[in-house]
Amino acid sequence: MVSVITGDIVNSRHLKDPNLWLQPLKKVFEKIGSPERYWEFYRGDSFQIELQQNNKAFHTAVLIKATVKMIKGLDVRMAIGLGEKTHQGLKVTESNGPAFIYSGEAFEMLRKKKVNLAIKTNNHILDQELNLYFKLALIAMDHWTPNSSEIVKLTMEHPEFSQQEIGALTGVKQNTVSEHLKRAFYSEIIELDQMYQTKIKQLI
Repeated sequence: MVSVITGDIVNSRHLKDPNLWLQPLKKVFEKIGSPERYWEFYRGDSFQIELQQNNKAFHTAVLIKATVKMIKGLDVRMAIGLGEKTHQGLKVTESNGPAFIYSGEAFEMLRKKKVNLAIKTNNHILDQELNLYFKLALIAMDHWTPNSSEIVKLTMEHPEFSQQEIGALTGVKQNTVSEHLKRAFYSEIIELDQMYQTKIKQLI
């Protein structure tokens, strides 16, 4: 089984320079550790990434969202598909299997349902449960400010760092870091990630 995230950047056309979001997002994809053939940007502001660690899809989606929302006015829609891969293409968009089909189908429903994150697997009951949790998490994540998004991103990328060390990277005090994380409901989102990983392991 693999996890596939299909997404696009919301309001990307409002920016004259796409590199403002494209380059930071490329660095995130490179840090995830997958070879470039497992991720691709296409149609200007769309992307797809295949994850070898099935239980890391929600964590990766949160990191992607924090990266994009560091730029004022931007957001991101993403759909997670979890399932088998039946064909390995030269590029991720040429690969195929239920994971890719589920991701694509869920992505097509995002605008209709007016949500920015959804998942589809072969377990409809699990999908309903996780998608409800995602909707609740999005109440916070959709309203992250650029400053809070930066703090969230750095905290996720450096879990070993103290809040004081995170503050040193951004030029703010420890209490400011703490306030940003509280307003972002970061601890609750991390709890959701832990629960997500447990449920996905049971599915696999």
